[in-house]
Amino acid sequence: MASSKKTPAKKTDRENAENGFVAPEVLRESLQTVLVQLLDLQLVGKQIHWNVVGPNFRDLHQNLDEIVDIARRGSDEIAERMRALHATPDGLAATVTKYTKLEQPVNTEILTTNAVDMVVKALQTTVAVMREVHDPVDEADPTTADILHQYIADLEQQAWFISAETRKP
Repeated sequence: MASSKKTPAKKTDRENAENGFVAPEVLRESLQTVLVQLLDLQLVGKQIHWNVVGPNFRDLHQNLDEIVDIARRGSDEIAERMRALHATPDGLAATVTKYTKLEQPVNTEILTTNAVDMVVKALQTTVAVMREVHDPVDEADPTTADILHQYIADLEQQAWFISAETRKP
């Protein structure tokens, strides 16, 4: 992982816990980093969703909810995977604020064409983080890498859908 910052992800106490594979540090750190981006993608998506105005408003408004649903599902799956591997996920607002790589949208009305650019950038940043941690995750636990594969595909598809709103042939 490229970042030198340590995340707050820790091992769980194993007292009275189920046995099994324990996530090594690189896996805990990588999943915590992905978790933060997915949690913030939900927030960024909703912020834009609530404030978008302009041409093709309704379609974009509804598509933003699809993105938020994918991010919500993904954050839950990643956090639960962390717990299954004896790691403690941290989804606190302060943690998300400290470790997010997503640019934050404005808190005013956002023209649909600007919203498209913001959302695509947020999706691409989230996917870039997943791709950045993919190889260390795959080396530590191929099963967990499979989870990343599906969310990379889903978010890249959403970036394509959204970017098509303003792209010209």
